[in-house]
Amino acid sequence: MLNAIIFDMDGTLADTEEIHRRAFNAAFAEFHIDCKWEPEEYRQLLAVSGGKERIRAYLLNHKLVDLPKREILKLASAVHRRKSEIYRELLRQGHVEMRPGVARLIHEAVAEGVKLGIATSSSIRNVESLFRNAMNREVLDLFDCVVTCEIVSDKKPSPSVYQFALAELGLSPAHCVAIEDTRNGNRAALAAGLRTIITTHDFTLDDDFSGAELVLDHLGEPDRPCHVITGNLHGYRYVSLDLLREMLDDEDEPAWETKEALAAK
Repeated sequence: MLNAIIFDMDGTLADTEEIHRRAFNAAFAEFHIDCKWEPEEYRQLLAVSGGKERIRAYLLNHKLVDLPKREILKLASAVHRRKSEIYRELLRQGHVEMRPGVARLIHEAVAEGVKLGIATSSSIRNVESLFRNAMNREVLDLFDCVVTCEIVSDKKPSPSVYQFALAELGLSPAHCVAIEDTRNGNRAALAAGLRTIITTHDFTLDDDFSGAELVLDHLGEPDRPCHVITGNLHGYRYVSLDLLREMLDDEDEPAWETKEALAAK
């Protein structure tokens, strides 16, 4: 039985990580911090969940400003606030759309009464801005619970955000699926007892997704099949509610198959 799908947001619902990277760099420039995160470096920095935490760690590790630690933490918070404003402005300018299959799967779930949740380290304002600009909808019109950094401060790979989402939904993890895009997100969802589907992108393609049920390039559409990196699509060409139900029912299949094992088939 499939009772709910819980989505991560950034990189999962939409290709927002590049927009975030641009917003970080614009904020650094406004604060006269000699720092510009290039794509490869940013990919590595995503190992730290949470934008504010990422800035703090970077400033402290690279000693880019000559300030006491307490002042560096204050500066990181200020930079992050400005970065978030720039990010939302970029969204308003139309620089985002939902990833393949996301809107379709959301509408399928709503139509069939499958609950929907979001479990993200981002802010509620960022979530709302994404849905208004990418789907022209209010997120709470579609989702039964939205858990953000204002509600749960522990960042992934802590399972706290998923545990809170499950509690809000009033559901057991045995009947829910999480959709993620990062190693930390996968670890968080697995630790909360959820099965996971990963949709990779340029910043997470080489991450270790051990334990995930499926690793795909995207969720797919009827006219745009997804590509399986690891796992079993059970004969489907894209992620649908029927696939998720079959996945939850299939207790005998291993949750993880290596690329080498798949290549040998």
